[in-house]
Amino acid sequence: MINIQFFARYRETLGSDGERLDWDASLASVNDVRLQLLARGGAWEVLAEQNLMCARNQELCSLEEPVVDGDELAFFPTVTGG
Repeated sequence: MINIQFFARYRETLGSDGERLDWDASLASVNDVRLQLLARGGAWEVLAEQNLMCARNQELCSLEEPVVDGDELAFFPTVTGG
């Protein structure tokens, strides 16, 4: 099982703060998980943003980060200040 969290605008757009996905070998990286979510279409296309940030087990990571069963992933937009 992979626990996925959505933060800030992503949580608002998706209407959810998170969900669980059954893990399988095709979900080898954070990007694989993101692509599976993107395939749902509609509001999920927010995860196609170029500046998307992600974390694995509460550590910032790249989309290429490996994923294993039991991981917690988070997706959130970049934050800008003024």
